[in-house]
Amino acid sequence: MKRSDIREAAFLLIFERMFRNTDSIEDIIASAKEADEYDFNDEAERLFRGVDEKTEELDGIIAVFSEKRKVSRIGKVSLAILRLAVYECLYSEDVPVNVAVSEAVRLSGQYSFENDTQFVNGLLGAFSRSEMISGKGTEGEG
Repeated sequence: MKRSDIREAAFLLIFERMFRNTDSIEDIIASAKEADEYDFNDEAERLFRGVDEKTEELDGIIAVFSEKRKVSRIGKVSLAILRLAVYECLYSEDVPVNVAVSEAVRLSGQYSFENDTQFVNGLLGAFSRSEMISGKGTEGEG
């Protein structure tokens, strides 16, 4: 799978988790495998698990950079995309920040409304320029 496909599969799992928060991660993964509606591999599953484990921390960071909306008021598609992008920026050493941001904007353009895509882009732009991720490379491919 290409990295963009892995990222999209992880996003779909993260998004599904938002509606099935009482189910275990294993149940969500098993359901996705049974349904066979989209491909995902171990890397997508690893991203999903990482985001799920760090959701509270990620939402706290998103709240810092979301000037106009409380996290509870961010649409589920945008929130799933933001969680994934912030997680990749902080914890995926092989993914440059600019790649995580541009892929998040691409996913938002594919799955949400234009205003939401602008919101995602603005929030991640501010986050990417912040001291929270200073020192992490921004060049290369993801």
